[in-house]
Amino acid sequence: MTETTPPFTSDELAEGTIDTVVIGGGAAGLNGALILARSRRSVVVIDSGYPRNAPAEAVHGLLALDGTPPSEILRRGREHVRHYGGRIVLGEVVSAEPAAPSADGDLRFTVTLADGRSITARRILVATGLTDVLPDVPGLAEHWGHSVVHCPYCHGWEVRDEPIGILATGPLSIAHAYLYRQLTEDLTYFTHGTDLDEDNRARFAARGIRVIDTPVTEVVNDADGALAGVRLADGQVVARRILAVLAQLQIRAQGLEGLHLPDQDLPNKGRSFASGTAGITEVPGVWVAGNATDLTAQAGASAAAGALAGADINRMLAIADTDAALHAAGPGPTPHV
Repeated sequence: MTETTPPFTSDELAEGTIDTVVIGGGAAGLNGALILARSRRSVVVIDSGYPRNAPAEAVHGLLALDGTPPSEILRRGREHVRHYGGRIVLGEVVSAEPAAPSADGDLRFTVTLADGRSITARRILVATGLTDVLPDVPGLAEHWGHSVVHCPYCHGWEVRDEPIGILATGPLSIAHAYLYRQLTEDLTYFTHGTDLDEDNRARFAARGIRVIDTPVTEVVNDADGALAGVRLADGQVVARRILAVLAQLQIRAQGLEGLHLPDQDLPNKGRSFASGTAGITEVPGVWVAGNATDLTAQAGASAAAGALAGADINRMLAIADTDAALHAAGPGPTPHV
């Protein structure tokens, strides 16, 4: 699922070698860029303009910003980065790969955009996020982010007390059902071809969660186009106002193949880039932050991860700057004997 935000004015791509290029202009990328720019580092954020949360009306669970539209948070974030000298460039990365190091041995990377422009950077922060891949059920995608939701912490309060259906996609949907049961007493679990053992059926029954094993064939709308329920394979229509579904999570890795970033398989969730403390990776000079490495991070957690990565990048650049200065100074004086 991809949806654009309102277009923003793109800065010019910086010339020469910059300290850091950030690939991805969401919460993680912008906060990482903010930390770097405030540390007087030259930084360019490459933003494709396809944020994951674009369909949502508001971001929730983010202290002091709860209820703020995602587009407004991005607008403010870009403004803050630019205030400290950072640049935000609208573009699609088609390749990112190591380049020849500097004369003093410092790392270099080349990032190329779809329009042919390129930039050279000393370090890279990957904050590309992920894409939600929904089940192939007709009518589901058109309600994504509104009446079709995924996260009880992002959307739960707004759908409280509604007739909610859980469209199961795997074992994690079972835990999903218990979280949504906290929000409504009218909850139906559609197994949709997934397994549900007798123990969980008993637990569902104890909590008043209805279970339907007949597969869902389509989403049904009312006369105004609002979600009204689902049609089953036997033709029956089950009235629901909200559907909760755990989509398959797919990291946005296009154009990053040349970095050879290691990834990891998270059972029943998807794949993410592997990273350590502060987003550092096994590839020297490359960090990752946000949903690209933490599939379940909300906006606040992603922003925090970006800040940690930005600070760590600045730390490593400070060491590299000192190494370069020492190299330029040449051999020290001969000690007295």
